[in-house]
Amino acid sequence: MSTILVNPLDERVPPQGAAAPRLRSLAGARVALLDISKGGGSIFLDRLDSLLREQFGVTEVLRFRKPTFAKPAPEAVLADMRKAQPQAVIEALAD
Repeated sequence: MSTILVNPLDERVPPQGAAAPRLRSLAGARVALLDISKGGGSIFLDRLDSLLREQFGVTEVLRFRKPTFAKPAPEAVLADMRKAQPQAVIEALAD
């Protein structure tokens, strides 16, 4: 029997692009929060929602959730986020 070696690295070349420009302020902004479905994420995002509104003047906080933390966000979730047109996105990583 022959031995087959498999490279575990992702050898695809990611598409190139420029980073989005930084916001000068969050005041009046619409911010999307992405919950990756790990334990404690929603608690963290609830608090972050309050802080963004109270301390930074964010006018609208949009909530999105991945079905599982083990896989990338499905295209449907990403499409919903794009449709909402937030000025910023924050992804929650919590345990």
